[in-house]
Amino acid sequence: MFDKVLIANRGEIALRIQRACKELGIATVAVHSTADAEAMHVRLADESVCIGPPQASDSYLNIPRLLAACEITGADAVHPGYGFLSENARFAEILEDHNITFIGPSSEHIRIMGDKIAAKETVQRLGIPVVPGSEGGVRGDLEARKVSEAIGYPVLVKAASGGGGRGMKVVHKPEDLSSSMAAARSEAKAAFGDDTVYIEKFLTRPRHIEIQVFGDGQGNAVHLGERDCSLQRRHQKVLEEAPSPALNADSRRRIGETVAKAIGDLGYRSAGTVEFLYEDGQFFFIEMNTRLQVEHPVTEMITGIDLVLEQIRVASGSQLTLTQDDVTFSGHAIECRINAENPRTFRPSPGRITYWHPPGGLGVRVDSGVYQGYSIPPYYDSLIGKLVVHGKTRNECLMRLKRALSEFVIDGIETTIPLFNELIRQPDIANGMYDIHWLEKFLSKP
Repeated sequence: MFDKVLIANRGEIALRIQRACKELGIATVAVHSTADAEAMHVRLADESVCIGPPQASDSYLNIPRLLAACEITGADAVHPGYGFLSENARFAEILEDHNITFIGPSSEHIRIMGDKIAAKETVQRLGIPVVPGSEGGVRGDLEARKVSEAIGYPVLVKAASGGGGRGMKVVHKPEDLSSSMAAARSEAKAAFGDDTVYIEKFLTRPRHIEIQVFGDGQGNAVHLGERDCSLQRRHQKVLEEAPSPALNADSRRRIGETVAKAIGDLGYRSAGTVEFLYEDGQFFFIEMNTRLQVEHPVTEMITGIDLVLEQIRVASGSQLTLTQDDVTFSGHAIECRINAENPRTFRPSPGRITYWHPPGGLGVRVDSGVYQGYSIPPYYDSLIGKLVVHGKTRNECLMRLKRALSEFVIDGIETTIPLFNELIRQPDIANGMYDIHWLEKFLSKP
């Protein structure tokens, strides 16, 4: 087991990793920018190192400074959390070259899955169903027209690198294809330094279903069920739940077993998430995230398995102690992403929190690194906390969520709590009848 883990992240996920380390008796190092000097994860760590000014490029994304922090503190492992450098294969390689363990997958698997085209080809060989589309990158308009005509409109032009909805354009008719290709390439180049794009069939009313997997790099792998992440705005997840109200026991078992076998055959190590679009009873692979997900707590709530603790154990060389028969599912869980944003315009709302009262009670979990008097800096993602509730049934979970939201008080800034208060009162949400386009339509109503 490791002696000291450096956490290359900030906010609630840094605090989440700290807690797992402390339960394992491992010392922690918090790194922080000058803007995060008073952050909770910095206050609670065993050691802390300032790695630069507020801009992420000069601090949390600066590999030489993170490496120096490891050397100064003697950290023998790094947990990247999510975002920032969590899916940066070069960062993992550099740490390995310096005999520092990257708590996550191998750099090879990060690199494969980070390239959407290579990922699609890899999982297809492993037996995972994929969305119909181009065999690889599409460069010219003629090739794009041929592919689009073969699979039928509408189609989706997607960046081969990156994610988060950038470099992604929906094309409904042939005359819009050329301009959409140019726009997607330009956006992809600016965001990811790679203008390669490919084409897939655009599904009209799919759910976004993702399977949580875990492997030990030694051929052992399990799945921990699915999460439904269909409530999205601009391809960004807003609310997640597990299990999905759209799946039955048979479809859940089949896709879980398929993915777990593929991950074991791949020799994948650590936590990972295989994401699908689900429509008319069929699953279509879209990408794999080779890291811990923001929404991992909903899986923890229904399985009782600490994903971060397992990441650390496996990274230290231990075999996976879980078998698929050991994984049991209990009840229902929902997560709301609480952002420092206007609940309607989604304009960021940094500033000082003048009052902070999180909810409590049975089945209620709040993952957050903020506190009363804390000033939210304007330089980073607006996520300030995650409200996660669990109930024996989905209906009980929804009722508990209503109660928890009514108790959650944050003053001094705007948050998305009012949006969730609206959403959970909608019949479609109560009945589980929504797809990935539902929230955009709801928000467009006057």
